[in-house]
Amino acid sequence: MKKINLFSDVCRIAPELINDERGFFSEDYNKKKFDEIGITDNFIQDNISFSKHKNTIRGLHFQREPHEQSKLVKVVKGSIFDVFIDLRENSKYYQQYDSCLLKPDDGWIYIPSGFAHGFCTLEKDTIVSYKVNNYYNKNFDCGILWNDPFFSINWPLEIEAPVISDKDVNLPLWKSIKESEEGL
Repeated sequence: MKKINLFSDVCRIAPELINDERGFFSEDYNKKKFDEIGITDNFIQDNISFSKHKNTIRGLHFQREPHEQSKLVKVVKGSIFDVFIDLRENSKYYQQYDSCLLKPDDGWIYIPSGFAHGFCTLEKDTIVSYKVNNYYNKNFDCGILWNDPFFSINWPLEIEAPVISDKDVNLPLWKSIKESEEGL
């Protein structure tokens, strides 16, 4: 297992593959090995998403304090353009984003608490698995509109209108979220 830093505290965890004529074997998740490379989160829930269509966008999601979630994201089938935005006010990367391409052989992407996360499918029939360290709480669920001009994410879409849920297409702009927080 190899930890590769990507952006802020986001990192890729490359798997150790044992290859032979049949294919390969790999430990998918081993808490002790993750602890050894500094990822000590207690992951308590596994989620999976299946996207039928290429150019499907899911996100940009996050949960507010005290129910924020760190995530381990892995592509089981297909490929994605994965996006993570640092929303931690004390971070030097606050309000900045980065992205990476993720395929099954790439292993996991670790996204700490305090980040918004989303992805775009690059193939049809894409399956994404992710572990989270906190239970979903509807009252603290939040998100940022996928095409918010504040971030100007360059999504690799091959069509003008992505496949996106009603919930996600109606997410607020980051400016609106910040203004509502300041009004509290």
